Amino acid sequence: SCVVFCFVFLLQVLNEKKLQEVDSLWKEFETPEKANKIVKLKHFEKFQDTTEALAASTALVEGKLSKNLKKILKKIVAKDAHEQLAVADAKLGGVIKDKLNLSCIHSPMVTELMRGIRSQIEGLITGLPSREMAAMCLGLAHSLSRYKLKFSPDKVDTMIIQAISLLDDLDKELNNYIMRCREWYGWHFPELGKIITDNLTYCKCVRKVGDRSNFASSDVSDILPEEIEADVKAAAEISMGTEVSEEDINNIIHLCDQVIEISEYRTQLYDYLKNRMMAIAPNLTVMVGELVGARLIAHAGSLLNLAKHPASTVQLLGAEKALFRALKTKRDTPKFGLIYHASLVGQTNTKNKGKISRMLAAKTALTIRYDALGENTSAEMGVENRLKVETRLRLLEERGIRRISGTGKALARTDKYQNKSEVKIFDPSGDSTLPAVSKKRKIQEVEEQDTEVAVKAKKFKAEMK
Repeated sequence: SCVVFCFVFLLQVLNEKKLQEVDSLWKEFETPEKANKIVKLKHFEKFQDTTEALAASTALVEGKLSKNLKKILKKIVAKDAHEQLAVADAKLGGVIKDKLNLSCIHSPMVTELMRGIRSQIEGLITGLPSREMAAMCLGLAHSLSRYKLKFSPDKVDTMIIQAISLLDDLDKELNNYIMRCREWYGWHFPELGKIITDNLTYCKCVRKVGDRSNFASSDVSDILPEEIEADVKAAAEISMGTEVSEEDINNIIHLCDQVIEISEYRTQLYDYLKNRMMAIAPNLTVMVGELVGARLIAHAGSLLNLAKHPASTVQLLGAEKALFRALKTKRDTPKFGLIYHASLVGQTNTKNKGKISRMLAAKTALTIRYDALGENTSAEMGVENRLKVETRLRLLEERGIRRISGTGKALARTDKYQNKSEVKIFDPSGDSTLPAVSKKRKIQEVEEQDTEVAVKAKKFKAEMK
C-alpha cells in the first residue's frame, strides 16, 4: 500500500488497483463515501498557531523539509519503511529520499490522487467544521502571500522598474519645461538661445542675470567661458527683444529654478539606478548598459521573467507593434527593439546592425539568466561576452578573412578574383552572301595602278627601240 501525506496529515491507500486507472480516478472521489474506500486517515497533527503553519508551508513551497514533517515521517513512516511515499512535489521527494532514505514516488497518478483528496478533504478528516476549515485556509493563504511579497528576491527589481519609469517621466517633463523657458525668455532676449545651446547652462544664466540689461554689469564667468560671455554681452546691447516687467522676469526665474532642481534630482536618480543595476544584474549592465538593461527588465516585468525569454524575444523587445504589423502585411520583420540603443549596436554601421544586434541579444540572454538564476555576483561573464561581440564587430568592419590555423591574428592574403574564361562571340559576317570586298576602289589604289601601267609602258618602249 502507499502512504500519502498532505501537510500534517497522512492518508493510507486501501485499493491500489484503482489507482492504475489514471483517467477514471476522479470517479472514485465523486462522493466522500467512495473516497473513504480508496484512502483512510493514517495520522493527523494540528499546528499550534499560524506562525508554525506558515513556516511549514513556506518550507514545502521552497521544496524543503520542515522539522515538524521530519518528525512525523520518522515516527510513522519508519514503521512502514518498505512502503512507498507518494509526493506531489518531485523536489521535495528527492530531499526526503536523501535525508530519511525513504522510497518516494511522483507520477501523473499521484497528481490525480492529490486532486481527489483536496476535493473531498472535509469527508476524509472528520471533526473539523467546514467554516473553520475555510477560515484557517484563508488566514494561512494571507500569511503566505504576505511572506512571499516581503521576502521574495524577485521583488528587488521592482525598484529598478520604478526608477527607470521615473527617469523617463523626468526627461519628458524637463524637455517641456526647458522648451517653455526658452520660448518665454526668448521674447525678451531671443539672441541668447542661439549663443547658449546647453539647456542647463541657459537656465542658470537666466536665473543669475534676469533682465538682459543686467548682462553688461553681471559676472557669469563661473557659468560661461570668456568667449561666449563676451558674445552674450555684445548681443544684449543690440538685442531686438521686447521689454518685459519685473513680475514676468520673476516667474521665468522661478521656472528656471524648477528646471535646475529637476536636473539635479535626475542626476541623483541616474546614479541610484546605475548602482542598483550593478548590484542586481551586473553582467546585463556590462553588456548593454544600465539604461537599456533597466528598460528590458521593466518591459518584461521582472528580471526572472526576462530570463525566461529566448534570445530572439530579447532582440525584439519593444518592437512588438512593428513585428505584428510586418507579419500582417507580409513585409520584413524588424531586426531590433530596445537593444538598438545599446552602445555596441550604435557604433556599428547600418549594414551590420542586424548581425550585431542578433549576436548581442544571444549573449545578453545568457548574461540575464546568469544574473537571475546564478549564485555568483561577479561581472566576469558579461565582460567576456562583450569582448566576443566587440571582436565580431571588428571582423565585420574590417571585412577580412582570418586564418583558421596559426596565430589567427594575421589577415589572409586573397587575390582579387578574375574570370579567365573566354566567351566566343558569333561572327555575323559569315551569314552574308555578298562579296566581302567593296566594288569601289580607293584613290590610293587607283594611283598605284596608274603608276604600274606607266612603268610597264616605259619598259615596253625601251624594248621596242
